[in-house]
Amino acid sequence: MQLNHNLHLAYSTNIHRGESWTETFDGLQKYSLKVRHEVCPDAPYAIGLRLSDLASRELSAPKTLAEFKRWLDENQCYVFTINGFPYGRFHGGRVKEQVYVPDWTTRERVDYTNRLFDILAEIVPDGVDGSVSTVPCSFKEFIRSDDQVARMRSNLWDCVDHIARLSEASGKFLHLGLEPEPLCYLETSSEMVRFMDAMRADRPSDSSVNRHLGVNYDTCHLAVEFEKPDEAVARFQANGVRISKLHFSSALKVVATPETRKALTAFTDDVYLHQVVCLNANSELVRYRDLDVALADIDSPASEWRIHFHIPLHSPATELFENTADHILGVMDLLRENPSLCSHLEIETYTWEVMPAEFKNRSVVDQLVAEYRWCLSELEQRGLAQSDR
Repeated sequence: MQLNHNLHLAYSTNIHRGESWTETFDGLQKYSLKVRHEVCPDAPYAIGLRLSDLASRELSAPKTLAEFKRWLDENQCYVFTINGFPYGRFHGGRVKEQVYVPDWTTRERVDYTNRLFDILAEIVPDGVDGSVSTVPCSFKEFIRSDDQVARMRSNLWDCVDHIARLSEASGKFLHLGLEPEPLCYLETSSEMVRFMDAMRADRPSDSSVNRHLGVNYDTCHLAVEFEKPDEAVARFQANGVRISKLHFSSALKVVATPETRKALTAFTDDVYLHQVVCLNANSELVRYRDLDVALADIDSPASEWRIHFHIPLHSPATELFENTADHILGVMDLLRENPSLCSHLEIETYTWEVMPAEFKNRSVVDQLVAEYRWCLSELEQRGLAQSDR
């Protein structure tokens, strides 16, 4: 939906199962239209579209794409952003570190992402930017040589070239956002800045990278890294890093008492990677690959833990579990001060299927509606959304 200051808000449909285009489209009809009826029945409704590689290939067929464009028009819906992070299956089986595969060392990732932009250029409305979010280059464990790093930059330059040509040909302004995430090749704002500097150094006279490549700022991920919104945003701005999209998502925050550790076992699962960053007694950060690894380490810090487990935006703090909503609100405060900071806003809580029952006590549609209402209420208080929504 379009908000004040030409901001656009959607939820990412990666919360729903769907690897083929038929499955993806079924999810839009089954869930997205119901959410739209509750939160935006009388105005154009934005969809944050998740497409797997398979779905993108199927949707690229001219007839299928034309049918989807008609469906969007008939239902007063539009797409301004695509989640291009998960390439393959994202629900119903082990994902873990495979969510980063294929990474930016591979041609598969380039071809997939270029295809997403080809689709987006066809469906994004006139006068609206189009964005795609993607993996933070790779998982740190996967990168073992300078050659791999050079290949990632080269492949991203190939994608930037494609986006620049497509933007010129279509008249639509398009941009790609790398999404820093704990334990990935890019996990902090500082690493993002250094990588952008390296990209620029590859082609010092080519400024297209500044226009068409930037950061997808996920508030859960940077909160888990104990970053502060004002410092992270200031770092991006000072170094000319475009904020391509803002993901509004909340992480688990706990004090790791014995009681809390026991309760945290409910959040371990065999599907997603739940990286943990702990602040120890010396104010140093200690990182764990997954929640079960942190829980199994009897020497892991007993102080504050932040866990990469997306929980609903409206979830209140409990006796044992807190959240990182303060990071989201800090980003919204910065957006109030400078609405041109980023026009693409997306709610992203994909963990519905593995969430403990206490966080999942309503239908997925009701949960999404509650997340929208929380988000819109906070945006309204900052003059960023209409008070009559």
